[in-house]
Amino acid sequence: MAVWIIAILVVLIVIFYISAYNGLQKAKVNTEEAWSQISVQLKRRNDLIPNLVETVKGYAKHEKETLSKVVELRNQLAQLPADDHEGAMQLSNQITDSLKTIFALSESYPDLKANTNFANLQEELTNTENKIAYSRQLFNSSAAVYNKMLLVFPSNIVANIHHFTKVDYLEIPEEETKVPKVSF
Repeated sequence: MAVWIIAILVVLIVIFYISAYNGLQKAKVNTEEAWSQISVQLKRRNDLIPNLVETVKGYAKHEKETLSKVVELRNQLAQLPADDHEGAMQLSNQITDSLKTIFALSESYPDLKANTNFANLQEELTNTENKIAYSRQLFNSSAAVYNKMLLVFPSNIVANIHHFTKVDYLEIPEEETKVPKVSF
């Protein structure tokens, strides 16, 4: 009888271990997949930028500095190693700010604002920025699930045995969290 109890306990421990390990692997893959979604949207935006620059160039010739900055940031982002999430997000935030500046230019150039190609690109880029924001939220949610599994008993035992490591969250730059000053 004692042999059966020990055998049942061993089977239960093995089932628990396999379940915990597979759960950790699934959570890790979900986090990697969420980052992949960010990468896809960053690539999509990077592919749209040359068209935007060409469209704006003809209307805003003296805005070369702004356009050059966007292209330079885009090229830097393309050169980053795939696992440099923090660097990618920093450059992405700078590109977003530069794109806002370009979109604001359209207010100074009525012909540019009326250009359907510019309007279409602006809409595509705005949609892409929204998808990037959503993908960042998805990544952080996936990272939270994974990180919790690293901390809670009993999956933390399996995580420590197999050297699973915490995933850092994507954070918004501090300057973007400040409340803008409004004057009347």
